[in-house]
Amino acid sequence: MKMLKRTLVFLCVAILSIFLMSTPGSAQQVRGVTDTEILIGQWGPQTGPAAPWGAVARGTDLLCKIVNEEGGIHGRKLKYFLRDDSYQPAKTKAIAKEFVEQIGVFAVVGGVGIATGMTARDYLMENKVPWYSPVTGGYEWIHPIQKYLFALYPLYDDEGYNLMGYLYEKLGYKKIAMFYQNDDYGKQGVQGVERYLLRHKIKLLEKVSAEITDRDLSTHALKLKNSGAEAVIMWTMPTHGALILAETAKIGFKPQWATSNTLSDSVLMMQITKGLWAGMINSFFGELPDSNHPLMVKYREWHKKLAPQERWGVFYYAGIIFAEPFVEGVRRAGRNLTPETWVKAMETLNKFQGIGPPVTYTNPMDRQGGKHVFYGKVKPDGNIERLTDWMRITK
Repeated sequence: MKMLKRTLVFLCVAILSIFLMSTPGSAQQVRGVTDTEILIGQWGPQTGPAAPWGAVARGTDLLCKIVNEEGGIHGRKLKYFLRDDSYQPAKTKAIAKEFVEQIGVFAVVGGVGIATGMTARDYLMENKVPWYSPVTGGYEWIHPIQKYLFALYPLYDDEGYNLMGYLYEKLGYKKIAMFYQNDDYGKQGVQGVERYLLRHKIKLLEKVSAEITDRDLSTHALKLKNSGAEAVIMWTMPTHGALILAETAKIGFKPQWATSNTLSDSVLMMQITKGLWAGMINSFFGELPDSNHPLMVKYREWHKKLAPQERWGVFYYAGIIFAEPFVEGVRRAGRNLTPETWVKAMETLNKFQGIGPPVTYTNPMDRQGGKHVFYGKVKPDGNIERLTDWMRITK
């Protein structure tokens, strides 16, 4: 009799264990996913010299709030964690560990910077944390391919190549110089420019770099002026963009400036340059601030209701652009959300387009989703004169 009781108890325990293992909330639960929530995180420079880029992470917060206001995704709301890394790699590394080991996020979305992101990439991948769209156009996110990492931002190399071509071929500038940030961000922009130069057997008149910590750019400005350049391509953070324009204005050097979409928030740049940003040629990877695109109209309305304290500008709603495909992937993954089902869902995106470029991941050997930009020129009032339609920049 005792043996029978023991056998029955054993069977009950075994059945209960099997039941618990297959029930949400058990030890088999997916990190960052509960019955009611999906936890996601992002770092971004809220302080320091790159702080203007910090608006990106706050823009993602707006999209999360919009999704939640509209009912969430398959019964779950997005719980968003934003951390300030001040554009300092050591801080980024610590934040990534906090996200995984303390908060337990399902995924990371965005994150400004190559050097910062590279401190976290391998750690996130080892822990099978989905990471969507680092906010930077570096090769590091797509070579080698990482299973849980999808890039959106157009490659700086391709962007530099096409911007150089636009100035040289379309606008007719033959005497061109370059001012860039001396790190992977700036160097990959230079790489694209030089790739174009090599193909067409021409050379830059001058190539001037600045360190992130530099604040006196008077010598840099003088070198650019002495080059005799008619046009200068700029590949820097906002602070350096303002500083170099102030210095070149002092010495009467007024070339045609052109820059990456990384400095495409013209209203902000007009403010911090005290109007010197007027005339800048930018590439853009998202709709313009006053666009009548249905989603832009919708997002502006939600912005007024949910985040009226934030300035509606390119850097801010770029945070929406970087998160839209991630959210679509979560929707397509269905109720059974895991890193694996999310990856499979992302690989079904084919020319998906929100307010950014068309995004495609159907080729398993290509994780570069965004390959299009358009060009615009800053008017004296800070608005943009659109110069082109969307164009594919990746060859």
